[in-house]
Amino acid sequence: MTLKTPLLTFNIIIFYFLTTIALKAELINPNNSIKPKQVIEIQLIGLMKNDNLFKDSGIEQTWNFAHPENKKNTGPLPSFKQMIKGRSYQMLINHISHTITEVRSSDKWAQFEVIILDKDKIYHKFNWQVEKYTMDGPLKDCWLTTMVSSPIPLGSSI
Repeated sequence: MTLKTPLLTFNIIIFYFLTTIALKAELINPNNSIKPKQVIEIQLIGLMKNDNLFKDSGIEQTWNFAHPENKKNTGPLPSFKQMIKGRSYQMLINHISHTITEVRSSDKWAQFEVIILDKDKIYHKFNWQVEKYTMDGPLKDCWLTTMVSSPIPLGSSI
């Protein structure tokens, strides 16, 4: 009977690691069939449920759709996480709701107005821009985020 306990513990540990790996694989990756508004929706749903799949999975989901030029400005993923959790963008994490309205677009870029209701029931407006990636490689013709403005507070929902 003493052999079963270590075996059970080993199986639980293996299950945990396999589940964690499988959950990380559930993040959506860019592909050229995802439309501009869908890119923003994917990012916002991720941030709305930030720790749903694993810790900071929503921030990592958002990172997946950041344009390579944008990633150069924000730094590597740990820096991006720090930026999103910082004062300027923390209201995006675990927000209650959001709306996405297209402002203008072309065949290479699109701009949207995003309004979120944060967990403290305060509205914030963002200007969000995506561009079609034109370089060769796996991201070719994918829509990716190139810019998110600083938030503009719109006041309380009450």
